[in-house]
Amino acid sequence: MKLLSVEIENLRCYEKKVEIPFDDLTTFIGKNDIGKSSILEALEIFFNNTAVQISPEDVNIYTANNNVIITCEFSDLPEHIILDSGYETSLADEFLLSTNRTLKIKKIFDCSKKKPTAEIFILAEHPTSKGFDNLLELKEKELQARVDKDKLDTPKKGNPLMRKAIWNSAEDLEIRSIEIPVNRAKEDSKRIWDQIEKYLPMFALFQSDRSSKDSDGEVQDPMKAAVALAISEVQDDIDKIQKKVQQRTEEIANNTHEALKKIDSKLANKLKPEFTPPTQAKWSGLFSVNLNTDGIPLNKRGSGVRRLVLVSFFKAEAERLLKTGNKKSIIYAIEEPETAQHPNNQKILQKAFMSLSEEKNCQVILTTHSPGFASDLPSAGIRFVTRDDNEKPEVKNGIDVLKDVSHTLGVTPDSRVKALCCVEGPTDVLALKALSSAIYKEDPTLIDLQNDERIAFIVLGGGTLEHWVNQNYLKSLGKPEIHIYDADVPKYKKSAEEVNNRNDKSCAFITQKHEIESYLHKDAIKAAFGVEIEVTDHPNTDGKATPKVFSEVFSKLRGFDGIMNDTKAKSKLANEAFPRMTAQMINERDPNGEIKNWLRTMLRIID
Repeated sequence: MKLLSVEIENLRCYEKKVEIPFDDLTTFIGKNDIGKSSILEALEIFFNNTAVQISPEDVNIYTANNNVIITCEFSDLPEHIILDSGYETSLADEFLLSTNRTLKIKKIFDCSKKKPTAEIFILAEHPTSKGFDNLLELKEKELQARVDKDKLDTPKKGNPLMRKAIWNSAEDLEIRSIEIPVNRAKEDSKRIWDQIEKYLPMFALFQSDRSSKDSDGEVQDPMKAAVALAISEVQDDIDKIQKKVQQRTEEIANNTHEALKKIDSKLANKLKPEFTPPTQAKWSGLFSVNLNTDGIPLNKRGSGVRRLVLVSFFKAEAERLLKTGNKKSIIYAIEEPETAQHPNNQKILQKAFMSLSEEKNCQVILTTHSPGFASDLPSAGIRFVTRDDNEKPEVKNGIDVLKDVSHTLGVTPDSRVKALCCVEGPTDVLALKALSSAIYKEDPTLIDLQNDERIAFIVLGGGTLEHWVNQNYLKSLGKPEIHIYDADVPKYKKSAEEVNNRNDKSCAFITQKHEIESYLHKDAIKAAFGVEIEVTDHPNTDGKATPKVFSEVFSKLRGFDGIMNDTKAKSKLANEAFPRMTAQMINERDPNGEIKNWLRTMLRIID
């Protein structure tokens, strides 16, 4: 499952309901004490309620309402699930999907109590006609009685089959958007929540403010996340153990009952064990992992070293998932990961976070105050946390917030910059830097974009490119611009013409090949991923461009369900394949010297 959004209401500074969308990599930016941490902690409360536990003090101080509401929406749902009786069904067949065909779960925490309790609801388009609105609450015998009463032609085994037959027999189910309670102990629907909860993503929160003791979160949390993930990967084996234990206890109970009847048949008609299997959280609690460095407990080391463990953890996770994939969805939420880190380590972290977010079933959520750290993260995932005119918190996203972000972080133009290189997306930046660096090793008279601070990259971003060009948003910076657009979008030709007609030293190029990935050499892809594909200048006879061909081969090799999308394929190629390009490979793929011409033009403009 993938987290699409969270709605927070009456939690701390969020008095009124606020909805926050999430990407694969989402970065929250804002001033101190503005509400960034509260968003991450709201998710921790929703998923785990352990590292951060809901308390009466979490209620917004300006309201008399004692209910804190946290609602999460999920996409990428499993095709099949088991809700009860061991039979496969689907969320759609059980009428548990929202109007957007997503899974939407609301938790209402009653904070009037010293230890708040939660009611859980699924917000779904569900039958509301009388007699058909409560089927999820009925046990097997109750459903069988209903099948007999309505004389339905369906097997009386398997609750999903019986529910479906009953629903199909209705003249009008009166489908409405309702809140279905799923954790009330007096209703049998509690078992529905126990099953659905197994399919939710794991959530691991790494907080920035920690005390220096043996249970220091910076030391323990990575290992706790590793233990939890390891347990999720052997969940099938755990289920088998639990089933075996349940069968054995029931057998012992039956034998005991038979012996009891022989002693006195009037003592008990039934003797049945109430079996409660341990949750995944309880399994995780059975294991404790402590770290030390050369015999020195890690919590005795400096904060920079402890945070460096965090750097290493995420780098290792990114590399592990690249090799093995991940079947269980996981969300890593990290507060201010750049804290106490050298700029080089910050770069390693950035790359690790982006690599993690590109993996199937993995999302990353960050908070930061650092302009340098934020500047290289995907702009589509930026969320700006601020206050409106009434000092109420709001979370903004989209291209329009980048100006606010730069003002908040104190980002100012770099006086060393002489020209701007404008491209469509962040993968174009990585590709051009890698290509220029390879060419520079053979011909030092050209520019190395990897290390030359006279050229600054501006990511215009696909759908907004036209507006950047038409409105000439960058004019106030007073720098000439070099625009490089892929040839795969016809309308970019008009944008390039407008740039070339400015008469201000700016210029624009349309790639002669289909897109920047078309300049890759197959040997670079093989060196990076161990897969062999043919790289063509334009889409092949099947109409597939290089990223699509790569994603199909790579996904099959890694055993993914489905095909990796183009965005993630492009990112993998940019991060792993382009850095393996050599000058010789570039000469083979670009015999006309198109890339070198771009670099010569940049030099001419800045000189």
